[in-house]
Amino acid sequence: MALIALKQIDFAYAATLPPVLRGLDLRLEEGERLGLVGPSGSGKSSLLKLIVGLLTPRAGALEVFDTPRSAPEDFLAVRRRVGLLFQDSDDQLFCPTVLEDVSFGPLNLGKSGAEAEQIARETLDALKLDALAPRITYRLSGGEKRLVALAGVLAMQPRVLLLDEPFTGLDEDAIARLIAVLDALPQEMLIVSHQQEYLRQLCTTIRDIRDLQQQRGS
Repeated sequence: MALIALKQIDFAYAATLPPVLRGLDLRLEEGERLGLVGPSGSGKSSLLKLIVGLLTPRAGALEVFDTPRSAPEDFLAVRRRVGLLFQDSDDQLFCPTVLEDVSFGPLNLGKSGAEAEQIARETLDALKLDALAPRITYRLSGGEKRLVALAGVLAMQPRVLLLDEPFTGLDEDAIARLIAVLDALPQEMLIVSHQQEYLRQLCTTIRDIRDLQQQRGS
């Protein structure tokens, strides 16, 4: 079963601009970890934002969890079950401390303060990040920020993970730690990255975004 299915998706940032995506077809199947590659500007990050409704296609059909999604309200349920890790962790960390930041998602889902804190602590503990709980978020290293941002996503208990360039800017030790964490997770994943050597360690399938759509000149 396809958890996410995009059919003949066209997308441009403005009507007067050329399309970023044209006639794109993509499926994320149950049990799959899909790596997505392609040059800068080929629409990989835009695609992830389309899936969670942060951007709107100008043509085509999008289904998530076997349900058509088009209106803004259709994506409220999607964002509860699909976790998006942004390319820049600073876009995702906005609370003063790590514990507060990881607690924010569960609070937003209606959990009580005590429940949210428990979920946050359990998530940090599972990722071996419990020592970071009292730390100030903006003082973390790049690798720590990426892992804490991932913890914030996982605290929402999503079914599917969308990861946008998760290895960018990290040193080899941080990358190895992140790969180990991701490899141990049960969720289906769609991972955008320029670094195929890391995708090969994690993904069941790797596709080039250019091969998923109609030729730009057609």
